Amino acid sequence: MTSPRRSSPRPAHLEGLDRYEPGLSLEQAARESGLREVVKLASNENPLGPSPRALEAARAALARVHRYPDGPATALREALARRLGVSAAQVVIGNGSTELIDLFARAFLGPEDNAVISEGAFARFGQVVRARNGRARLVPMRDLTHDLAAMRAAVDERTRLVYVANPNNPTGTWNRTREVEALLDGLPQDVLVVLDEAYFEYADEAEYPDGVRWVRQGRPVAVLRTFSKVYGLAGLRVGYGVAAPDVVEAVDIVREPFNSNVPGQAAALAALEDEAHVRRTLELTRAERERLGSALRERGHRVAPSLANFLFVDVGRDAAAVYRDLVAQGVVVRPLRAYGFDTALRISIGAPEENARLLTALDAVLSAPRR
Repeated sequence: MTSPRRSSPRPAHLEGLDRYEPGLSLEQAARESGLREVVKLASNENPLGPSPRALEAARAALARVHRYPDGPATALREALARRLGVSAAQVVIGNGSTELIDLFARAFLGPEDNAVISEGAFARFGQVVRARNGRARLVPMRDLTHDLAAMRAAVDERTRLVYVANPNNPTGTWNRTREVEALLDGLPQDVLVVLDEAYFEYADEAEYPDGVRWVRQGRPVAVLRTFSKVYGLAGLRVGYGVAAPDVVEAVDIVREPFNSNVPGQAAALAALEDEAHVRRTLELTRAERERLGSALRERGHRVAPSLANFLFVDVGRDAAAVYRDLVAQGVVVRPLRAYGFDTALRISIGAPEENARLLTALDAVLSAPRR
């Protein structure tokens, strides 16, 4: 009689790490709620969808999917370089900007090196560093915002990376130009700031910085941006990084050779040229961000200032329970217990009718007797 097989133990360096849990898909939410019509405000997606030009380009590119993509994504990198005022050698393409977060850790963190990260920042920062070598130095936030002075104080002789999300996900808060410049001025020369600007296009604040300017100046910064948000291409997974050529070269060494696909590259190129679609997205998002934020504050909820396409909302009770009750009503948002915010939700900015449905559902959930 053979002994039952034992499952393989989890590798020691992954102990204590949880997998990243994305927001429910529309299909999952429909199954869980039993409703056919579901509103998804959980993943900071573009409610207008992609540019029609991007869709047309992606469809045309499908005829070429029997061929491998251009590994370096040459045409897309050159288009981005022209737009940003850098060389193509300063641009690297990722499978979404999320992949680039991981690639920077793989490229720059040796076994004894560490990275400085803000608590309450995008979860993948800490996850990839801890999976890489376990050496993530976490710094508490101040007023739901990266405390850059405290992060600078946490840098030591083994620090190689400082991850900063600006605006930050999930809080929507941001650091001003003078704060980021003070961080850069105070860092040793061998420390690289990975500045995640996934929500860059939505920012409409005079003191919000453009990180690519520091790359052009030769500062130790790598800027990450994405086509998933304002361009509406989340399902095609295209992001990019902008940094010094030697930094890009290091990332290229660990990058998978075909990490962006044929339709994604074609759609991203077309989306870049459709500036009218971007304008419509920004006009809708900014107007609805203000309207939804005001409506939530009028209901007594704490809403953090946001420069992104979502709101951080403290509902004053167990947000996981509120989330489940909202799903039952056919509305999907994001609970933030995994970030240490037990009473907070992250709510994406949707179309007006989606936001109205969210408010109606939230009113019903919060007015019901607590179980």
